[in-house]
Amino acid sequence: MTQYEAFAKLFDTNLSKADSAGIPLGISNRHIHLSQKDVDDLFGKNHSLTVLKALSQPDQYACQETVLICGPKGAIEKVRVLGPVRSETQVEVLSGDCFKLGLKAPIRQSGDIDQTPGITVVGSHGTVVLDKGVIIAQRHIHMTLADAQKFQVTDNQLVSLKLSGIRGGLLENVQVRVNESFSLECHLDMEEANAMGLTSSSRVYIN
Repeated sequence: MTQYEAFAKLFDTNLSKADSAGIPLGISNRHIHLSQKDVDDLFGKNHSLTVLKALSQPDQYACQETVLICGPKGAIEKVRVLGPVRSETQVEVLSGDCFKLGLKAPIRQSGDIDQTPGITVVGSHGTVVLDKGVIIAQRHIHMTLADAQKFQVTDNQLVSLKLSGIRGGLLENVQVRVNESFSLECHLDMEEANAMGLTSSSRVYIN
């Protein structure tokens, strides 16, 4: 057996195990991604975000820092900052949060913040008034190119997910996101997961 054949066999075996186990599930609460400028304005000049814990996606982490977000009708405290810093600040909220804040956030892919509502963000050292950046994250699956080939899907394709359990069913319009820096995982927000009776130990399957 050649080295290539051995690698291919191991590759197929690992993917078969992944198939039988389903796709891991990550459940997201409301959070915020910050630009370095906004980090400085909120927490002090040249402030560096403090790692609280690593997240499932490579090089992503939850920070010790939290902020207060204020909309036209209300505010939400202790919104977790996620790192590392980004080029633009983005606030990801739950659908129910929009009623408390008094705004209507669209369902968008992360990074797509044009023509989205703004919000006021309050940190320990200052305040930032955003003119855009509030979204409800579209449910999606992170995967590598090898994963995409195995599941026979492509980047930005919309798929449906089969969910088991007493409240199981199908979730439509789940966006596939393919990048070699990703780790295989489906991301739903807390409202979606709770509605389907899912936990962080649940697995989902492309239908």
